[in-house]
Amino acid sequence: MYTRANLKTLMLLRAVRWIRAKVVQKVERLLLRILAAGPVPKHVAFVMDGNRRYARLHHQHINEGHSEGFTTLRRMLEVCMRLEVRCVSAYAFALDNFRRSPEEIEHLMNLAHDKLMEMSRHGQILDEYGVRLNVLGKTSLLPGHVQEAIRHVESATKNNNKAILNICMSYSSQDEMTTAVNSAVRLSLEKSNPDSCEITEDDIDAQLFTTLAGSPPVDILIRTSGVKRLSDFLLWQCAENTQIHFTKAYWPEFGLWDFIPILLDYQRKIWSKRIL
Repeated sequence: MYTRANLKTLMLLRAVRWIRAKVVQKVERLLLRILAAGPVPKHVAFVMDGNRRYARLHHQHINEGHSEGFTTLRRMLEVCMRLEVRCVSAYAFALDNFRRSPEEIEHLMNLAHDKLMEMSRHGQILDEYGVRLNVLGKTSLLPGHVQEAIRHVESATKNNNKAILNICMSYSSQDEMTTAVNSAVRLSLEKSNPDSCEITEDDIDAQLFTTLAGSPPVDILIRTSGVKRLSDFLLWQCAENTQIHFTKAYWPEFGLWDFIPILLDYQRKIWSKRIL
């Protein structure tokens, strides 16, 4: 049972936390306004790595790590929207992830379904910032209820034209490039003599999932958890001018203060090019 002194102390601590949270919130908003005044990337891509290791580190079930990972995605999407980044892509589920345990896959699919339906509701973040959501990948391999959620959220956001969110599920870059080449060949054969059929890089680029979704070139790709590889994510799109950053933070703990140094580095390099 709390004494009057204990209650006063508790109320004081809550007040201090509330004030501190408000101060941090105002500082973050000010920082975002300042950063938005400089060169801002049009397309930021995230390899959301480290959910399972984060869960183990905090003595949680792996499923809790994945759930917190989706929360981080929403938080970083809002940061990017405040910066007026036009497109965000997130690597949510690789084709290779189908090799994981049935229990983990089932949880991930149910989580994806619930979060997609949640984001599609009126007044949620996609509606607030005018974001069109695309799910890119071999979606025919996903469970029926997830495919239904994808159709629902893509239909609900199809008229949003301020920004784009690409969720890459059942995705691999090699599969994307193979699909793009096949589509380019088929279109070329429909337009020309088979004997003179020639496929260019532009033909393939035009058939990539990201291009068909209306996405601009990738300016920044970030992989969390300290692992330094792309894991078959946006390999074609990152072939030329993309700035690639590897950060030690696990994805569930990644936030604005991890993103700021990456954004400042991007702005520094852009200004350097302009000066030269």
